[in-house]
Amino acid sequence: MSAERLFEAFLFQSRWLLAPFYLGLVAAIVLVLVKFSEELLHLVMTLPSAGSSDIIVGILALIDLSLVASLLVIIIFSGYENFVSRMDTGDNEDRPEWMSHVDFSDLKLKVIGSIVAISAIELLKAFVKVGDLSQEELAWKVGIHLTFVVSGVLFALMDRLGNKH
Repeated sequence: MSAERLFEAFLFQSRWLLAPFYLGLVAAIVLVLVKFSEELLHLVMTLPSAGSSDIIVGILALIDLSLVASLLVIIIFSGYENFVSRMDTGDNEDRPEWMSHVDFSDLKLKVIGSIVAISAIELLKAFVKVGDLSQEELAWKVGIHLTFVVSGVLFALMDRLGNKH
């Protein structure tokens, strides 16, 4: 076997170095689950004395954590399939339909879309508790959210322009 073929085989097999990253992201989902459980327990325990804005903020925190966990699943599945190896799930009917169809470009858009959604939830939580924030803090939150929105639109635009060629 030539040196070039050996080198190319080595490079091709090096994709497996990404596998521990995806395993670490699975561990991150466990951490998000722990935090979700803590938030849910806190919400249930404070429910009798909580005002409606406290309940709304608590529910938004749960939604926020659910979005983060869902985003991690998308990154794990599509990243693994795009960069490491196809997942052989056999005839499992629970295999998500999107799994084989999310390429790197779609993954970028899903990530930025999720970040925008998470940012929007954080901003909504801030608006519910607007009395607890200074004008400057609120302006920063709105500015950061708008930055994410503009970034998302620009990513989508670049992707669309790139796909025309």
